[in-house]
Amino acid sequence: MTSLGNLVASSTVFFCCDMQERFRPAIKYFGDIISVGQRLVQGAHLLGIPVIVTEQYPKGLGSTVAEIDVTTARMVVPKTKFSMVVPVVEDALNEMPGVQSVVLFGVETHVCIQQTALDLIGRGLEVHIVADATSSRSMMDRMFALERLARTGSIITTSEAILLQLVADKDHPHFKEIQSLIKASAPESGLLSKV
Repeated sequence: MTSLGNLVASSTVFFCCDMQERFRPAIKYFGDIISVGQRLVQGAHLLGIPVIVTEQYPKGLGSTVAEIDVTTARMVVPKTKFSMVVPVVEDALNEMPGVQSVVLFGVETHVCIQQTALDLIGRGLEVHIVADATSSRSMMDRMFALERLARTGSIITTSEAILLQLVADKDHPHFKEIQSLIKASAPESGLLSKV
């Protein structure tokens, strides 16, 4: 049966992948995806959704960019494997048995995001790739990765769609706060060139 992609805060976790300073000059639209990534982290915090952050080889590539506040993250995990699904993250997922969906964003779309998504799908989890918070050094790599991920069962979506799906109703107690996060539209970050 095809998944409908419904998100419920109590069964969702956010994965923020390798949004590190050293990638700033290399990744297309990095400033845009940083601002959208921060919007997602703030939304997750408001909604009580755990956030798992990874940093690829932080000794050489530095920490998560200062614009993304990871102080409320459940964990910040250093890694050398491209996938975020490293043993400490697997342990965290096992400690959250109700998790059914992962909202995934960061860099690079065709490497760490793709390998993470495939690992999570292999674990039976539903994966939502936030297209406006995910990029690569090459737009070609980014676009082909998003297409491949869609074919393998990931749901390709946007930050606004994610946050509004999680509140689901204007009467949600955090709707006004989420609404203020998305008041300004997310930057298109090169995605419209595909249309």
